[in-house]
Amino acid sequence: MSLTHAMTVDVEDYFHVAAFNKVIKQEEWDQWPCRVEANTHRLLQLFADADIKITFFILGWVAERYPELVKTIRAQGHEIASHGYSHQLIYKQDQKVFREETGKSKQILEDLGQAPVVGYRAASYSITRKSLWALDTLAELGFTWDSSIFPTRHDNYGIPGSPEEPYKIITTNGAVLTEFPLTTAKVFGQSVPAAGGGYFRQYPYALSRWLFERASLNQTKPQIFYLHPWEIDPDQPRVPNASWFSNFRHYTNLKRCLPRLERMIEDFQFGTISQSLGSVNITKTLNITDLAEDQKAA
Repeated sequence: MSLTHAMTVDVEDYFHVAAFNKVIKQEEWDQWPCRVEANTHRLLQLFADADIKITFFILGWVAERYPELVKTIRAQGHEIASHGYSHQLIYKQDQKVFREETGKSKQILEDLGQAPVVGYRAASYSITRKSLWALDTLAELGFTWDSSIFPTRHDNYGIPGSPEEPYKIITTNGAVLTEFPLTTAKVFGQSVPAAGGGYFRQYPYALSRWLFERASLNQTKPQIFYLHPWEIDPDQPRVPNASWFSNFRHYTNLKRCLPRLERMIEDFQFGTISQSLGSVNITKTLNITDLAEDQKAA
């Protein structure tokens, strides 16, 4: 049996991204033309043509406005997971607001999909050492797995030194969460992000493929890939007054993203997160307090 990697899509629109949160306020989102529905349908067609099922992390804000999109994703056999409600960085929220929003989003998705939602991914991978308490909340709300921790260094996210393959986390209250960390590859001893998104658009495709292959240790360890619907949309509206760096992160190689994604799903075997986790023997377990300290990457 060949190895199954996890293909994931974070269902959010271009004006939700953290890169623009200084120039687009949350209360202004409804003023921007939404493109998430059409772009997600383009991805659904791509995955249907490739005959693969994937995991969609759906923002509660999107699910409320496009309930038929959630139902379509579910009807086509894909896995539905939560991307929170308002795409706010967790470490900038208090615990009460996080719990309320996360519970609200979970309920919306479960009502629309008519199935339990047990997987979660934080906006901008914002479960860091400053917000590990969120893992306790996820377990309390009934989530059983998470894919929010990036074992690398970044200005907005990351827990460098955390395990680089799926592992168990024992929360403060003794519950157990399975963590599927975002893909990184060891290059000269450094953890280089190779999970998709902006990295996938900025790297040449040959480099992305090589890093993903390297991370999998020649197809012996399942890895995880992510993308956003807006990343295949070069015609999206341009956001004025954003910084040069934010524009670089957001708009680089939008035209090249979809063709590269088509190559990626030809070059590797993908499925849902649950399918991928089901194919791996998870041997590492950490207490939540262990993540607060530097660990040797698994």
